[in-house]
Amino acid sequence: MANRLQDLGSENPERLFATIDGQPLTFRALANAASAVADRLHRRGLRRGDRVVVMMANSPASLALIHGLLCAGIVWVPVNPALVGEALSHVIRTTEPGLLICDAGLEASLAACQEAKNIPVEVISDRGLPPSSGPFDGAFPKPRDLAAIMFTSGTTGPAKGVMVSHMMLELAAEAVSLCAALVPGDNLFMWEPFYHIGGAQVLLLPLVRDVRLTISDRFSASRFWQQLTESGCTHIHHLGGIIQILLKQPESEWERRHGVRIAWGGGCAPEAWAPFEERFGVQIRECYGMTECSSITSLNDEGVLGSVGRPMPWFEIDLIDEDGRVLGPGEGRGEIVVRTSLPGAITEGYYRNQEATAKAVRSDGFHTGDLGSWNDDGMLFFHGRMTDSVRCKGENVSAYEVESVASRHPDVFDVAMIGVPAEIGEQDIQLFIQPRPGSDPDPAEIWRWMVDHLAPHQRPRYIVLLADFPRTPSQRIQKHLLPRDANGRWEAPSSRTHAARGVAAQ
Repeated sequence: MANRLQDLGSENPERLFATIDGQPLTFRALANAASAVADRLHRRGLRRGDRVVVMMANSPASLALIHGLLCAGIVWVPVNPALVGEALSHVIRTTEPGLLICDAGLEASLAACQEAKNIPVEVISDRGLPPSSGPFDGAFPKPRDLAAIMFTSGTTGPAKGVMVSHMMLELAAEAVSLCAALVPGDNLFMWEPFYHIGGAQVLLLPLVRDVRLTISDRFSASRFWQQLTESGCTHIHHLGGIIQILLKQPESEWERRHGVRIAWGGGCAPEAWAPFEERFGVQIRECYGMTECSSITSLNDEGVLGSVGRPMPWFEIDLIDEDGRVLGPGEGRGEIVVRTSLPGAITEGYYRNQEATAKAVRSDGFHTGDLGSWNDDGMLFFHGRMTDSVRCKGENVSAYEVESVASRHPDVFDVAMIGVPAEIGEQDIQLFIQPRPGSDPDPAEIWRWMVDHLAPHQRPRYIVLLADFPRTPSQRIQKHLLPRDANGRWEAPSSRTHAARGVAAQ
């Protein structure tokens, strides 16, 4: 696929690959810029398989750099430009790159990183395309060669470097095409950063389909529909809480003037599905997937509320319970295990992390660590991470289920649940709430509202109001950064009664 850009740059040079920074980018311009990058890196002594850490925001320069790395077979290690401290050290220590490339203004972050000492740094001060320097005359990589090491979001712990092959990036683009039901001439709005799989999965899309991209450098809820209308986009990608965030925006003149047909992605809360489609006139196509399995594993194009659908053509899915039994429809929840009929569609593992690789990549398939169930029609339902639960009052409480209920309260903008040590027993539930803008919620009132929607063991003991959450670039909440202490949290009055009763009983 790396040489496909060069071929299209010659065959159809004026065809539009993307609009980025408001400027059109043709295949010829991108192919020439990518060749110049590949040639420059080769002259620096970098060769196929060497790693390059890239800390750049979305821009023509970073797009050309990524395609140049892919063209040369040099391994792209994308990193959030905001990363500092131990998280940045972890990436550099793990990958041992031959070069660090960053946007201007990030030099101090790298200078403060001990692991970055003695590694050459290249600072990109111009967001535009690099000048052309002739065709790249090196050998193009093969489909199974390593294309990227993409570190997971790290929402619950240290990030792991997923080994992503060139084939996996191409399959991700093919899966997007199926999910979004693309037709020639479509225009996909891309708000996610290149260094996240949500952005990376469309980087090859114009190479496999006659479509183009409109690329933004950030997500803006207030300007979202205006951007789509003015750029003529036909598709959007949703992930995490994006659907809910957009629903909670004030009504706008732009939200029905756009030409968007389909919103494809993952993480749409069932209760937000119909309201989103009705308000904005956009069909939701819910998917399930992860970086380790070429980004997208299943697709719901049948409109079954809350389902993540059926496997992509090159995947099969098993649900396996704690005893290793494969579950069928109506047999409860099990771990989602992904198998493939296409060798190379699933990662070979985590870079220099044998323990994590052995845990996930097994003979019976890739163990995702996610919970799922089947309905009677063979549609898959996602129930959150197996590890994202709390043992409370003798029951396992899914964070996904509690958060789904709390998010429906009109004063709640976003929410996250964690477990904290209980005075007696296992854990208590602590719920963090980001209030809707302009509201001043009372935790006691929210708790009383939740009582009617949650079983006793699912109800939070503590509620904490936060102005905002620590988030990943894809807007997922980083739960491991949430405070565990008791400062400023509200406590449910009935919880103290239950605790007292438990002490008396003993």
